[in-house]
Amino acid sequence: MPLYRDFSDDNATILVWKYDETEDLDIHKLLEPENAEKVKDYHPKKLLEVLMVRKLLKGLKPHSKILYKEREPFLSPKDAEISITHSFPFAAIAISKNKIGIDIEKFNPKILRLIDKFTYENERGFIPFDNEVTFYTIIWSVKESMYKIHHSKHWSLKKHYEVRPFELKHLHNIKCRVHDDTMSDEFKARVEFFDEYCFTIVEE
Repeated sequence: MPLYRDFSDDNATILVWKYDETEDLDIHKLLEPENAEKVKDYHPKKLLEVLMVRKLLKGLKPHSKILYKEREPFLSPKDAEISITHSFPFAAIAISKNKIGIDIEKFNPKILRLIDKFTYENERGFIPFDNEVTFYTIIWSVKESMYKIHHSKHWSLKKHYEVRPFELKHLHNIKCRVHDDTMSDEFKARVEFFDEYCFTIVEE
């Protein structure tokens, strides 16, 4: 299988695959029977993304399945933590000793229409006017990665997730946190760019 990028570190295996139409993605061999109903109405490209993730998993843990609890994926048997993400033609998987969240987003000016939904005005002061799409895509993606660690316990990307000011020359150490009135979990995000995409990794 043609691996596109490997962002693995000491704690996690983190792999990205770019779709290759010559690759065999047999739904009967790759998809867990437990997920057949879940994907029956998926768009063909979304189904390909699902199968790409399973193919990546087969190469790492051939006897494991990806199952879901309230839309949150987990490994069965549960001997490691997992996070998955996809945006055609890319799909990625992370398998770790610790909780991990990954996310992939394409840079798209449409994100500027959404900034009020995931940031407060006081979060935006450091963002240069001539590079807003890049910065807001990173912020969205980092918050999505943190959400995958906490899942739906903290539901609002605007209210419960914060990305501290950062510079593009320091993308491997972005400070961020999940918080509410009683807790504050601090993280450091790592951001990678490739093919007009932003890829973020947040590890516990």
